[in-house]
This record gives sequence, structure tokens and C-alpha cells, in this order.
Amino acid sequence: VCLFLMAANVLDEDSMEQDIESPVTIHQPKLPKQAREDLPKNINKECAKRKIQRYVRKDGKCNVHHGNVRETYRYLTDIFTTLVDLKWRFNLLIFVMVYTVTWLFFGMIWWLIAYMRGDMDHIGDSTWTPCVSNLNGFVSAFLFSIETETTIGYGYRVITDKCPEGIILLLVQSVLGSIVNAFMVGCMFVKISQPKKRAETLVFSTNAVISMRDGKLCLMFRVGDLRNSHIVEASIRAKLIKSKQTKEGEFIPLNQTDINVGYYTGDDRLFLVSPLIISHEINQQSPFWEISKAQLPKEELEIVVILEGMVEATGMTCQARSSYITSEILWGYRFTPVLTLEDGFYEVDYNSFHETYETNTPVYSAKELAEMASRAELPLTWSVSSKLDQHAELETEEEEKNQEDQNERNGDVANLENESKV
Repeated sequence: VCLFLMAANVLDEDSMEQDIESPVTIHQPKLPKQAREDLPKNINKECAKRKIQRYVRKDGKCNVHHGNVRETYRYLTDIFTTLVDLKWRFNLLIFVMVYTVTWLFFGMIWWLIAYMRGDMDHIGDSTWTPCVSNLNGFVSAFLFSIETETTIGYGYRVITDKCPEGIILLLVQSVLGSIVNAFMVGCMFVKISQPKKRAETLVFSTNAVISMRDGKLCLMFRVGDLRNSHIVEASIRAKLIKSKQTKEGEFIPLNQTDINVGYYTGDDRLFLVSPLIISHEINQQSPFWEISKAQLPKEELEIVVILEGMVEATGMTCQARSSYITSEILWGYRFTPVLTLEDGFYEVDYNSFHETYETNTPVYSAKELAEMASRAELPLTWSVSSKLDQHAELETEEEEKNQEDQNERNGDVANLENESKV
């Protein structure tokens, strides 16, 4: 029994040592190919575990909610914009409720006038002149209110000239009805013709890419317009959204930094007839100057792109937005061409609008590439200067040798003269 216990303890110690030396001892069950491909993405990658909160969603909507707004009266002071910004179901509900309430309100007043004058007690009396002919209850008063405000006038219920209070009410309802019609119809017209719907046909590429262009490292993304009616005076802007800490220790969440996409050269002004690739040169003024391929996935940043312009059909200004996070920026890729020349026209293939292909791109940052380029130029200058120095040294050595030979010759001549004199 003692031997058995000792053997068991030895086996336990060996198993513990084996567990310490080789931590991966659990054998995974055999899974299908699709499950094996999805397993590292969901478990082993740290990027999948860390969820990046977007500031602007891919559809252009800002992911910001305003809370604890105490000055809610400001929404009522700008009631027109408030109604336009409401969702369609609330807008239609308010539209119906405003008309229904005004009809009921004035219908109630018409019925009160008829009731107070005694028109209800003389229904069918030909000798009695009512305020409104053929008004015999609240329902008929409500119908007369609708006819008055909408100026339908079926000719059955008519106001008489023996009712001054009815004439005044008719004027008031006509004026207020015109104001309500102008306000609500204008609100619905603006709601229908909002340029937000035009922005739905302005598309951005799913991914942004970083690759070499004209010998410089560039960040690029593609924009396009699906409609034949163009965007007039189209312009593009880009913002880098990233948290920042100042030298004084102040933390600035979601700090916005401009990304130059051709502001100084005019390339940000677009003639958006066919899809265009917007390029940002990564130079010393760029926020991506020190970011390499290995460092890019570790950065918590977001690029917000904004396309603005006027709708050619209506002349209204529209704005389309999108964003790219680090997982949507592909290093070492380019966009697939989508424009081809056909018989007499150019054709755009939007099936390839979001497609990219891999290209040879250095994995170093733009700063490191600039330093490597400067280092590559230094040996050339050093070799030229060293050759010049060597040539100068050789010349000095040759001069010294010539001078020594001349001195030796002069000494020999002097000796011969002395000998001859002797």
C-alpha cells in the first residue's frame, strides 16, 4: 500500500511538472473547417476581444446621445426644426392631430353659438333665422367647421347675416386655418425633400488602404455617386478622432485633428462624376507620420470622412459621412480599378467598388522610411569626401618624396665638388 501511495505521488508530481512545462495540454475536439477558421478569430485574437466604440457609424449617423438637457424649452422656440427632425411616425401623428384638434375646437364653438342663440330649439321653424342654416347638432357643427377651414363649401350649411359673432368666428377660423395649412404643409414638404435621402446614394469604400503612391506613403479611400444627377461644388474633409493628453496632463477624449486630403492644392474640390480615390500623403504634418504596420492595429483611432455638396436638382446642401477604424485600414493594399472605356462612353463597375488587391508596400512608418532614405544618401557623400582626402594625402606624400629625392641629389653633388677640390 505504501509503495502504491508513493507511486501515485510520483505520478502526480510528474503530471504537475508536465502541466507547468507545457501549459497547452488540453486537446481540442476535431471541428469542421469553418469552425476551425472562426475559432482563432473569436478566442485567440486580442483585437476581437477589444471592441472599439465608433464616434460615427458607417451609415453616417453620429453615435452620440444627449442626456440631462434641462433647457428643453429651446426645442419649443424652434418648433419648426423640431418637427422636421422628428421621425416620420411622430410627424404624421402630429400632422393629423393638429388638423383634428382645430376642427373639433372650432366645431365646438359653432355648436355653442347655435346653442346659446337658441337655434337648437327652433329646428324646422321657417320663421326663425339661425346663425348657420341646417346646423342641428354637434356633428353638423363639426362638419361645418371642416368645410370652413378647408374651403370646401358643399352649399348645404351656410352662415347667415343675422349672426355677427358667427361672422367674427368665420374670419378667425379662416385666418388660423391658413396659418395651420402653411405651417404643416411646409413642414411636410421640407421633411420629404430633406437632402439626407440624397446622401444615401453617396457611397464610401468599406475599407481604407495604405500603400505607396508616387514614391510616398499614402492613406486612401474611395467615394462615389450612384445617381446621374451630380453633386455641385462637392468637397471632401477628413478628421482623426483620437484621445489625447496634453503636456499639462489634461485628458481630451475624442480629440479631432484635421487630415489633409488636398486642402492646400485644391484636390479636396471634387468633380464627382465617376468614383474617385481620395489620397492623404503621410508626411511630417500627418498624424500617421510615426505609425507603422505593426503599430497600426494597436492604435485606438477613427477616421471620419465628410462629403458635402449641393444637390443639382433642388439646390439644397447635403452631407454624407462615414468612418474607418483601425481594423478597416488595410496596410499594403490598393483599390481595384472600376472605370473602363467602352464604345463611346466610360462605364463604372460598382461591383468592384469596395474590392482591393495586395501590393508591395514597406512595413515601416513614413518617418522610418525618410530616415532610411537619408541614411542611404550619407555613404555616397562620405565616399566622395574620403576619396578627395585620400587624393590630397597622396599628393602630399608624393611632394614629400620628391623633396627628399631632391635633397639627396643636392647632397651628392656637393660631396662630388668637395672631392674634386681635394
